[in-house]
Amino acid sequence: MKYRFEIPKRLIGLNEYTNANRYNKYAGAKQKKDEQNFIKIYIKQQLGNLKIEKPVIGHFTWIEENKRRDLDNICFAKKFILDSLVELGILKDDNRKMVCGFIDKFEYAKQSKVVVELEEI
Repeated sequence: MKYRFEIPKRLIGLNEYTNANRYNKYAGAKQKKDEQNFIKIYIKQQLGNLKIEKPVIGHFTWIEENKRRDLDNICFAKKFILDSLVELGILKDDNRKMVCGFIDKFEYAKQSKVVVELEEI
């Protein structure tokens, strides 16, 4: 079984998150909380109260407006997505027993967004 949702935004990358943490010890935590609150809105809209009991592989399609950011900087945001799934109770945990791997794909379009598919295994 596959579950799919979209986040209609360019999520912050590792560089922005690192800079926030260097700026102020609370700034990084606030940035993470703000991103996760935004992400959770779209997960809830599209998946509702779903509970996934089986382990999954995460398929992430990162759609960016340009090629300015390094790929590893972009896909760092999966941390916020997985933490949001756990906070909502959709995943029991994001440890290796529940999340067995990732596949990242990168595309370019006028509007940035992230498409996530969770594939039960």
